[in-house]
Amino acid sequence: MPKRSDENQMTKENETKILAIIPARGGSKSIPKKNMQDVAGKPLLWYTFQAVQNSNLVNRTIFSSDDEDMIEYAKSNNIEVPFIRPSSLSTDIASTYDVIKHTLDFLIKESGYIPDYIILLQPTSPLRTAKHIDEAIKKLIKLKGDSLVSVTELPHNHHPSKLMKLEKDKKDRLKPLAGKENLIRRQDMEHLYVRNGAAIYIFTYDLFVREKRLIGDDCIAYFMNAAESVDIDDFEDLKLADLIIKDRE
Repeated sequence: MPKRSDENQMTKENETKILAIIPARGGSKSIPKKNMQDVAGKPLLWYTFQAVQNSNLVNRTIFSSDDEDMIEYAKSNNIEVPFIRPSSLSTDIASTYDVIKHTLDFLIKESGYIPDYIILLQPTSPLRTAKHIDEAIKKLIKLKGDSLVSVTELPHNHHPSKLMKLEKDKKDRLKPLAGKENLIRRQDMEHLYVRNGAAIYIFTYDLFVREKRLIGDDCIAYFMNAAESVDIDDFEDLKLADLIIKDRE
């Protein structure tokens, strides 16, 4: 995979090539056809399509899937689908890195297209909007990081000081994960953050090619609240997203 030229690295913000990749494989064990499940009257995929199409900064979007129904649905929503994802990249063990690399390799080979930034938008985050996408892109460019990840604050009841584990070979015996009891008042707990899916990953092309990763050493945080951070893993998540969206409407 080629590196960008110095000339390309010096593009102005309004000329910056920002590529969105939306990955959605057909197989899902937790929820069959998860990405086409109904959420407030629309397929789950629709929310990510709308978010990226309403973005003022994303200037190319690629949908990567092996599923014919989802591919047809993407095309009907004017989302670019230049290939069918290989079955080898559509299994439970296929890595996100390889899916992104396949997309970039295809675009480079097809037309020599090399983006400055790649934004990964997983369809399982239906509460993420165009506003979030554009704010995140602007923040990363302004702060000149090599990557950005959306996060939400970790609830105090999930704080590491409260984590317990079951002792091996001892029936229902608990012990603190840290190895000793550590009772901390809620007011004294450090504020911690967790990736919310993540709803948004953005990284430079150079980071992806040079270090083969999505999160670099100079990673910027984009903060989202708990309601915006619903990530669809099971039917309960679908119900929650449905309720939040209907309530907002």
